Amino acid sequence: MLFSSCRFTREMTFFDQPGKIKNLLICCLCSPWMLRLWTCRRLRTRRNLLLGTACVIYLGFLVSQVGHVLPQHKGGYETISSRSLQDAMQTAFLGIPLDSTLSAPSFQEPSLGGNGTLVPPNVVYITLRSKRSKPANIRGTVKPKHRKKHAVPLSYGQHFPKATFTGQKEIFFQQLGRDIHAMGAMGAATAPEAKKHQLDILQHKEMAVRERVHQRPGGISGRIKAQPQPEESNIRIYSESSPSWLSKEDILSMRMLADSRIESIQKLPSQKAVLVVFEKGPSTTGTACTQGHCGIIKRPLDMSEVFAFHLDRILGLNRSLPSVSRKSEFFQAGQACPVILWDSSLSPTDNNTHSSVRLTWGKYQQLLKQKCWQNGKVPKDEWGCTEIHHHEWSKMAVFDFLLQIYNRLDRHCCGFRPLKEDSCVQQGLVLRCSDQDAVDLTHIVQRTHDQRHLTFIDNKGFFDRSEDNLNFKILQGINEFPESAVSVLRSQRLREKLLQSLFLDKVYWESQGGRKGIEKLIDVIERRSKILLTYINAHGAKILPMNE
Repeated sequence: MLFSSCRFTREMTFFDQPGKIKNLLICCLCSPWMLRLWTCRRLRTRRNLLLGTACVIYLGFLVSQVGHVLPQHKGGYETISSRSLQDAMQTAFLGIPLDSTLSAPSFQEPSLGGNGTLVPPNVVYITLRSKRSKPANIRGTVKPKHRKKHAVPLSYGQHFPKATFTGQKEIFFQQLGRDIHAMGAMGAATAPEAKKHQLDILQHKEMAVRERVHQRPGGISGRIKAQPQPEESNIRIYSESSPSWLSKEDILSMRMLADSRIESIQKLPSQKAVLVVFEKGPSTTGTACTQGHCGIIKRPLDMSEVFAFHLDRILGLNRSLPSVSRKSEFFQAGQACPVILWDSSLSPTDNNTHSSVRLTWGKYQQLLKQKCWQNGKVPKDEWGCTEIHHHEWSKMAVFDFLLQIYNRLDRHCCGFRPLKEDSCVQQGLVLRCSDQDAVDLTHIVQRTHDQRHLTFIDNKGFFDRSEDNLNFKILQGINEFPESAVSVLRSQRLREKLLQSLFLDKVYWESQGGRKGIEKLIDVIERRSKILLTYINAHGAKILPMNE
């Protein structure tokens, strides 16, 4: 009856003041009809006295409980929404049962904040996080957590727009004029001294670029504008030493191909690639290409050549040229492309077969039977041997089988079912498999000063070849395999080494989708390696050391 006779207003003008409630109850006790009832002539027995005392105590207890339950505010009244008011009413009276007995609430009441919103209770949330599986421990590929990057001072010309050749150098100066004009427009909002200082810096950059363009010696083709120096190398080595299968010369060549500035570029007519000349150091003499400062940039479709280089080094073959991935605005619209080191010591090749020695499939099989130059034995003239050592063919067969490179030994795609994208199908060579002994081998290249060993070029591999369509013609006639390569395949550490090695090339790693994409490529190579080991065991081939 007490609470039903009172009304809550939006400003809570009644129940916010517990003192008025107490006064109302006291007034009810001291009303005239209560006084008349108390002072009327009745028998003042002990029972009536005890009953009256109990009523007074009960009413006093009720007043004190109402004062504790109702919310109290200091410093004036607060305005809250009607829904929040209803929630507060329900929360306040949940502890009062219907049998007129009071009990303390068994929960923590939400309090109102200073802005009239409900303050959430002090609750601690515990999130159960699943235990993450520990990744493979790749030595030398873990980037330090607290590795600070220090800003490198920018050289002149880094903020200028793209311009590749000398004929486009006017673009530099037009853009510089627009920059100076824009700088002058912004100067209205800055101090005159700062405006003058910025204009002087920009004009100084313009003069530096003009001097650089006029004083630079002519390159092979077009001269390139000033390029920004990267803050850190794209060949990342975070351990004290590089992987053991990469030599010091390999690391230097990789860093040069990935980080050096491009001096000039020239398109090669015989290949779908361009020749780039990198900027030389001040201590180098002679032409850039003779000093190892040139590279061949191929299409993004040939990115497997980078994978082939690392696989060659891990297997201990050491027959391919250093290759990295690189992005540049000068070619392929900034896409990642493979860059292969230009080796000026390679012997001249034929324009048709791109080989330094002319061989057909039939003659190649005869050379495998003669085992030319094996164990230091000089071949006879009637054997028809070349200067190439017998072990070189075994190394090439293992390398080409794992990557399914068919251009060297199976140019006409006679050992597998080619796809329409393969060059043999596009050129119609697949229809000429009737006389395979007359088919020429391609990309059989030696060095001028080292005719005994081969150099693997054009190492575009194919990872989309299924296991039931592998080209086993590549292994035909091979009865001996290199011990270094077979030991790696049997050690079950090929995946670990490939991850370590490929992680060094930052651009290649990112272009393949990170570790997830690299793992898919390694899966293909691992399945082929198991098939190769099965082939070796089934044919009883010999495993020989071939690191002479």
